[in-house]
Amino acid sequence: MEIVQQTTFAREDRTLLALTHLSQLLDYITGFGGFIVPLILWLSNKDRVIDMDEHGKSIANFQISLFIYCILSIPAILLFGLGLVTLLILAVLGFILPIINAIRASNGEEPNYYISIKFFK
Repeated sequence: MEIVQQTTFAREDRTLLALTHLSQLLDYITGFGGFIVPLILWLSNKDRVIDMDEHGKSIANFQISLFIYCILSIPAILLFGLGLVTLLILAVLGFILPIINAIRASNGEEPNYYISIKFFK
């Protein structure tokens, strides 16, 4: 029996990294897909593209953190409308941070979602 050793080489693809970050904005365009599309891109390319695993984990952490913050701010709506302010801030940060990190990814820098909770390390 012959054993065939198959090696895959990781390539650098900054455009795909930037598109992975920008695909989070699908929530604002279509209403869904802002978590699923980056997750699919991350899981299908994490071994083929250099730094995709790091960027994918950052995106997943950010999306899960945004969801938790939104859920926590809903009861705060009853407290003088503080939840509405929190939801507005989260919507702005959810729009701006993927764009900033797409630019960082295209420049070869590591992602920085400073409000995200580290679920994946």
